[in-house]
Amino acid sequence: MITSIFKKSKPINFIIIFFITLLAFLIAKTKLINETFTLAFIVKQISLLFIVYASILLLNFIASKNSLTKKNDYEILLFSLFLLLITQTTSHSNILISNFFVLIGLRRIMSLRSQKDTKKKLFDAGFWIAIASLFYFWSILFFALILISFILYTDNNFRHWIIPFLGVLTVYFILVTVSFALHDDFFKLFSETPQVSYDFSNYNSVKYLVAITLLLSFGIWSSIFYLQNIKKKKKALRASFKIIIIAALIGFLIVIISAQKTGSEFLFLFAPLAIIISNYVEIIDEKWFKEVFLSVLVIAPFVLLLL
Repeated sequence: MITSIFKKSKPINFIIIFFITLLAFLIAKTKLINETFTLAFIVKQISLLFIVYASILLLNFIASKNSLTKKNDYEILLFSLFLLLITQTTSHSNILISNFFVLIGLRRIMSLRSQKDTKKKLFDAGFWIAIASLFYFWSILFFALILISFILYTDNNFRHWIIPFLGVLTVYFILVTVSFALHDDFFKLFSETPQVSYDFSNYNSVKYLVAITLLLSFGIWSSIFYLQNIKKKKKALRASFKIIIIAALIGFLIVIISAQKTGSEFLFLFAPLAIIISNYVEIIDEKWFKEVFLSVLVIAPFVLLLL
């Protein structure tokens, strides 16, 4: 039943997905925030909710525009379910904003496939990922996707390799200027040093362990078939599929090295993982197994809410 509802893109699907996302957002706020309900607080939360919804629509656009999934809504359903699975992902405003800009950067990277306006797209990709790093430093690791795209799209134009760095430098030049204007110090806004931590004790709870096990087991299993099926894709599309698997690895790396293991860092993993698992759901021949596979991912977040 679940597969039949989401196997085709329909307006009702977005309503269901937005409801799941809203539930995840509200649960995170009621559990993790003890602020006074002022007008400023309400406006901020509505803005963050809008960013989450915009991220879902952006993911749907990336997947459909680049033929990463068939004409269905599995990827955005899974993304919303992941938010509900680890509700802490909607509790950190900086990470929500950073992930949104990473998706914008990913969109520009994917569009390189057309070989049109390449210089503009490369600059934009570097620019948006640099913006993302201002909100959460380790999202700068997604800059590697731009460099990898040169190899995958066989771009041997040396000048193109410089352009993404110009996008990054533009952002940090603006930041230096703002820092001097506000604080009379060029590097005042660079005072925080990026931190790394391998302390995973914060994940030592039933909810986290079940959620992480579910994500890893379903993700790894789906990735095996995802990699096998890349060879079956059209040659022009293979690079885009490879970029998604690399984006998932970068998202996982951010989870590993993140200084504060609050759970919100998993957000960077959700978009590529949703596309990877969606691809696996699409190739399952046995209807009953496809239904069970997707049902587990749908039911699990709601069960964890009761724990």
